[in-house]
Amino acid sequence: MRTVLLPAGEKVPALGLGTWKMGERGGVRKDEVAAVRLALDLGMTLIDTAEMYGEGGAEEMVGEAIAGRRNDVFLLTKLYPHNGTRKNAPVACERSLRRLKTDRIDLYLLHWRDRPPLAETMEAFQKLKAEGKIRHYGVSNFDADDMAELWGVPGGPATQVNQVYYNPSARGIEFDLLPWQKKHRVPIMAYSPVDQARLAKHAALAAIGRRHDATAAQVALAWGLSRPDSIVIPKAVKPEHLRANRAALDLALTQADMAEIDAAFPPPKKKSRLEMT
Repeated sequence: MRTVLLPAGEKVPALGLGTWKMGERGGVRKDEVAAVRLALDLGMTLIDTAEMYGEGGAEEMVGEAIAGRRNDVFLLTKLYPHNGTRKNAPVACERSLRRLKTDRIDLYLLHWRDRPPLAETMEAFQKLKAEGKIRHYGVSNFDADDMAELWGVPGGPATQVNQVYYNPSARGIEFDLLPWQKKHRVPIMAYSPVDQARLAKHAALAAIGRRHDATAAQVALAWGLSRPDSIVIPKAVKPEHLRANRAALDLALTQADMAEIDAAFPPPKKKSRLEMT
């Protein structure tokens, strides 16, 4: 498994598993648990979830799936913005720990920015880290100006990742956010790397895939994985989907392939509003 180095010095898998929209229906719980366990078997040991997903249902499902294998997992969850306060963060963290059936969270993210001051959220994160409840912390859906502001508050520069919406059809962050993060050595974590399956049938990606005996979705994932500072977290439940995602890690796109992707999805030439899903 290829790895990405966090600012703290820890290596994490470049390809993980997202769990958005999991934990919402009891009838598929068995399949979702099996999916997380297969991801671990395939080396995709970074598991991403959030208290928002299924209002805790995804965390409960992940907790069941990793039982007995906690030490094999780099476990990431996110808290609602309104919980990013001195009062609410400890309570939200305890709820997540209970649902995940663990004593620590490897990476705790602020899901997106809202009213709580960044300084207060960072203070809460630092306290949780000092108590051993979380090992690292970071943010999600932060634009370049948010990151610059974050770096000006105590604890902000200890941020390990910024999780953002990023795929070939959503490249706005390349204009200013990615350069900022590269300068400050903060990896990105790309969610919806296949644009919620919309890229799975894209003609240009499919044409590239045929040259490599790969699918359009695998080309989209390989594109996201081509950056050495990028972690990609596609969601999958079906075993064949999980195995195909893992195979994308071994797909080496050529310069000609990348040029074709640029032609189909031109890089940004100006600042755009941060995209979120």
